[in-house]
Amino acid sequence: MDKLPSRNIGLDLVRVTETTSLAAGRWVGSGNRDAAHRAATRAMADALNTLPIDGRIVIGEGGSSWEDEAPLCSGRVVGTGEGPKVDVVVDPIDGTNLLIKGHPGAISVVGIAPRGTMRSFGTAVYMEKIIVDRSAADALVPECMNAPAAWTLALVARVKQKAVHDLTVIILDRLRHKELIEEIRHTGASILLRDEGDSEGAILAATPGTGVDMLWGVGGASQGVIAACAVKALGGGMLSRLAPQDPEEWAVIRQSGLDTEKVFTCGELVDSDEIFFSATGITDSALLESLRYHSTYAETHSLLLRSETRTRRFIRAEHHARLI
Repeated sequence: MDKLPSRNIGLDLVRVTETTSLAAGRWVGSGNRDAAHRAATRAMADALNTLPIDGRIVIGEGGSSWEDEAPLCSGRVVGTGEGPKVDVVVDPIDGTNLLIKGHPGAISVVGIAPRGTMRSFGTAVYMEKIIVDRSAADALVPECMNAPAAWTLALVARVKQKAVHDLTVIILDRLRHKELIEEIRHTGASILLRDEGDSEGAILAATPGTGVDMLWGVGGASQGVIAACAVKALGGGMLSRLAPQDPEEWAVIRQSGLDTEKVFTCGELVDSDEIFFSATGITDSALLESLRYHSTYAETHSLLLRSETRTRRFIRAEHHARLI
């Protein structure tokens, strides 16, 4: 297993998500999903290929209909090839539909860790997750994944020294969460329903002081690994389990030999303490301010995490219009 360079390469990753945000930002409110996705993906791929790493994308973008296909698909090699061997996770736009509608919550994210430390679930599409910040990390036990919602909420409330009805939980607004939502509402806890933005919601839940206590429910399996990078870097807690949603996905997972019963912690999804993770805002969110274009420059707001030192940096940058 290669170690990352001793110097903090986090700023290089921030440049990657800044570049991606600047490219995607031109499509805010456009209604054009393909164009936004294409611009962001190309910008991130080009930026990653300038970094002094021998990178392999573990969690990336799916295929596409454009000529260069998927420059950020899983298995692609990125970087100059001169540097440490690393695993890479990317999401050029977490919340593409939010972006093209001009809604809050769209961000760009990328993370790296030493080669061979990030887990991939291949063809699995969905994953159930519970995520909390560091103050409640020790409260999460595997039994939470099968227990009544009230039991798990009580565990988290107790260690956070709050009443259950003072907790706030992020859940994706999906029909599959109908019973979970009803259970949580019955306890009196508050719910923030999200249309999209699985990774951004996970970071909010794992970040102290955001007003969000938990993320709960079934979202993307790929986003689960991306979230694990941020959660581990923040010292938060996470439980996850594959959650196929239809007979076809069940059949594919069985054929792949994946275990749908095993409960994973974030440490089992990313087996390293040398994680660097960057996120840059595109539209406004509770986590990061939006990208803003001015007459002679553009302004970006980013979050940089380093797990080894538990450093959390918020970075505001100005980009000269001539270089955008």
